[in-house]
Amino acid sequence: MRLDKYLKNSRLIKRRTIANEACDAGKVIVNGKVARASYDVKVNDVIEIQMGTRPVRVRVVAVAEHATKADAAEMYAVVNE
Repeated sequence: MRLDKYLKNSRLIKRRTIANEACDAGKVIVNGKVARASYDVKVNDVIEIQMGTRPVRVRVVAVAEHATKADAAEMYAVVNE
């Protein structure tokens, strides 16, 4: 699944267009490298989003094409490193 779509489905970013713009601006880092919106997300990838006052760092637990609001939080685990 594309990175921008994953960010939207997992509810880490509210809209796909905003996720796409964040990727283009270099604010999304996957496994230590700046990632494009077309990056193919895999399980165990570490995604860091640098929007707002502090970065959010998560590890991909599941990749689901469709997720309800309740299932969205189960798609990732917050990493504190």
